[in-house]
Amino acid sequence: MDRKEALELLGRHLKKPNLVKHCLAVEACMRAMASRLGQDPEPWGLAGLVHDLDYEVTEKSPELHTVETVKILEQKGLAAEVIHAVQAHAGKVNCESAMDWAIYSIDPLTGLIIAATLMHPDKKLKSVELGFVQNRYKEKGFARGARREEIEQCRNLGLELPEFIDICLKAMQGISGELGL
Repeated sequence: MDRKEALELLGRHLKKPNLVKHCLAVEACMRAMASRLGQDPEPWGLAGLVHDLDYEVTEKSPELHTVETVKILEQKGLAAEVIHAVQAHAGKVNCESAMDWAIYSIDPLTGLIIAATLMHPDKKLKSVELGFVQNRYKEKGFARGARREEIEQCRNLGLELPEFIDICLKAMQGISGELGL
C-alpha cells in the first residue's frame, strides 16, 4: 500500500475532518521521527496515516479500536511491523519496536500541540515555539486528554522530551496548511 491508497482508505472510512487532520499530523510526525532515527519514513508514515482508520466506528467501543483497521490492513498486504505499530498505539499489543514507541508517544502529542496552537495568541501553528508547547505540557489541567505518561515514553526512542516535542512540532508546522492551522 502506498500513501495514495492510504489516503483513499481514509476518505472512505473517516468522515470527520478533524480526525483526518489528526491522522495527517501523526503521519508527518512519524515520518520526521523515522528520519531522525535513521529509519525508512515510508512505513512509519503509513502507520501514522492509517492508525485511526476505524476510530469513527469504534468510538463508542474503544476496546474494539484497531480491530477493523487490522483486518483492512491485512487484506491490503501491509507489512506486519506497520500493523503491529497500529495496534501498539492503542495499547492492544506491547510496544516492541521503535516504530511502536514512536506512534504510541506521538498520537497524544499531536493533540497537545494542536491544543497549544489554539491557545496561542494568533492561533497559527507556524508561530508556536517549543517553549510555548513545553509550558502548556507542564500545566496539569491543559489538554487533559493528551496523556503525558504516553508522550513521555519517547525516552524509549533514546530521545528526551524537548527534542521529541520539537521534532513533532516542526513536522506539523510543515503541513500547517493541510491542518488548517
